[in-house]
Amino acid sequence: MTTTTSLRPPPDAPPRARHARPARTPWRGPANAPAWERPLLLVLLAGTAVLYLWNLGASGTANEFYAAAVQAGTQSWKALLFGSLDASNFITVDKPPAALWVMGLSGRLFGFNAWSMLVPQALMGVASVALLRSTVRRWAGPGAGLAAGALLALTPVAVLMFRFNNPDALLVLCMTAAAYAAVRAIDVAHRRAGLWWTAATGALLGLGFLTKMLQAWLVLPALAGVIVLAAAVTWRRRLLMLAVGLGAMVVSVGWYVLLVDLWPTDSRPYIGGSTDNSFLDLVLGYNGLGRILGGSGNSGGNGGPGGGSGNTGFGGSTGITRMFNESFGGQISWLLPAALIVLAAGLWVTRRAGRTDRTRAALVLWGGWLLVHGLVFSFMSGTVHAYYAVAMAPGLAGTLAVGGALLWRRRELLTARLALVAALAATTAWSVVLLRRTPEFLPWLRWVVAVVGIVAVLGLLAGAVTRRAWVRRALPVLLVGAVLAGAGGSVAYAMDTAATTHSGSIVSAGPASADGGTGGPGGGGPGGQGGQGGQPPSGARPDGGGGQAGQADQGGPGGATTSAALTTLLQDAGTRWSAAVVGSQGAASLELSSGTAVMAIGGWSGSDAAPTLQGFQALVAAGEVHYLIASGDGGGMGGQGGSDSVGTQITAWVKAHYTATTVGGRTVYDLTSPIAN
Repeated sequence: MTTTTSLRPPPDAPPRARHARPARTPWRGPANAPAWERPLLLVLLAGTAVLYLWNLGASGTANEFYAAAVQAGTQSWKALLFGSLDASNFITVDKPPAALWVMGLSGRLFGFNAWSMLVPQALMGVASVALLRSTVRRWAGPGAGLAAGALLALTPVAVLMFRFNNPDALLVLCMTAAAYAAVRAIDVAHRRAGLWWTAATGALLGLGFLTKMLQAWLVLPALAGVIVLAAAVTWRRRLLMLAVGLGAMVVSVGWYVLLVDLWPTDSRPYIGGSTDNSFLDLVLGYNGLGRILGGSGNSGGNGGPGGGSGNTGFGGSTGITRMFNESFGGQISWLLPAALIVLAAGLWVTRRAGRTDRTRAALVLWGGWLLVHGLVFSFMSGTVHAYYAVAMAPGLAGTLAVGGALLWRRRELLTARLALVAALAATTAWSVVLLRRTPEFLPWLRWVVAVVGIVAVLGLLAGAVTRRAWVRRALPVLLVGAVLAGAGGSVAYAMDTAATTHSGSIVSAGPASADGGTGGPGGGGPGGQGGQGGQPPSGARPDGGGGQAGQADQGGPGGATTSAALTTLLQDAGTRWSAAVVGSQGAASLELSSGTAVMAIGGWSGSDAAPTLQGFQALVAAGEVHYLIASGDGGGMGGQGGSDSVGTQITAWVKAHYTATTVGGRTVYDLTSPIAN
């Protein structure tokens, strides 16, 4: 007789966990995490929030161009959907509208003001720091994750952009979230969840495209490359993952492209920045591929006398050294030499690792991100602004954190020790160079950085070569000195950026450069008043950024304060558009002061084919536009578009048929009272 033992648990047995996870505690996180990790993470996120939110409302409407579009989105759902500059939906901003959706919805919830517009931007910065930390931690450990988050939070250009209303904040968040999703996809590539995470990667890159078009896709080589390199599955599975990600990206972009193209053109705003009122032309034209390849529309926005070219007036001459020049250097390059050194050394140390080695994969991901962005920004021939470099910041932070942690773990190797010393020496030397460019800003700091850095370098070099006992005993002090020397200048610039209000469309982080910084945009904007002798208009920093002014391309109406008399006139207009003015910048300023819709003839540059002369005449005849307001002197009433532009044609017709009056120091034409024949 045989007996059978039942494997079924007794009725009172506790249920068996399907996927046991480490227990969590509120202040420590998972039980298997280091005791110091969660407290430091909370300090990092709280400190980042304070840095990005402190006195945030002081910048007011920041970039008036985007602020006016946000205001329009709080007044009209159609304006919010398309990213219209005005609530009556004449023309859109020259970017896709995703960033405006976030700020516009916040304005609808809390009312339109500086805080409702800028707080979402700051919170995107906190989220980006948290996501970068989590992404780096998965493959490089908790220390590297926290270091990467701190490096991103304290990058000067990141502090600037996460306290400003440009689309770059959402762009960085989308790209960082896409990297997180890609890492998760690789970790579970053998399961169905791997495909879902890959789809999330593509969808997030699609959202990034709807934020700032092709710039969001500069991370594609790094993300695709690391999936192919590190996913522990067959070639067929890896290709399937790439196909799923590509499909999700196309869908997340395609719905909006189809919406715009299928929507009747007479029922939606003109697509600003395009030549044929199509979204595709916006992508392929001056604000898309034109930014990289140059060509028509990418001269950088010369505003009048003294205007310079886009290449030299904004980001400096093209070439491998552009990231270190007067425009970009103080924004992003403080730790760039160190990142390049640890990247090269890290790849050398891991050269014999297996294909799916996670540390090398992390170097490929973040190093690829950094290199692609750096090369594109260095050699792009169209308009480039120094604040674009914020998109490099996660790659820079991730590369330095992963590479530094790897070399520290492998410090028994002479190569690793020498690379760490070289990185510190390069950072110290370059920090001193950057600090010398702003001699009036904390003049003692460069000496402190130099002395502390030299002592730390010599001490660590002695330890790397001799490994004597006294060096080991002094190691904690040397490491503190290394951190102070490496981060001192960058942190000082970040703090100065947070303490300074910024407004206008050309802004930069840190104090003004003694050598002129970005040099402004030629001192003028669309239809604006050109600066003299190549200088920005009065009130702007010499480097075109920082300060409360920073409005180097807001000449004419964009840079002027609207008088109470003119504001009242527009508020009492009672027409679909209270007024028309050449150029979006002037229209934005008038909209924000009056709360009314103002028609931006010719869009941002004043050269968009909207409206035609016949179309404008029809709108005037129908009583849709009450006033035309003259632009500044530099571009004349015709603005920047030239003698054949719609602005020139319209203003010539208005001058011939209507009488000019002066209201609050501005020339105004009442389009409801033509000159009697």
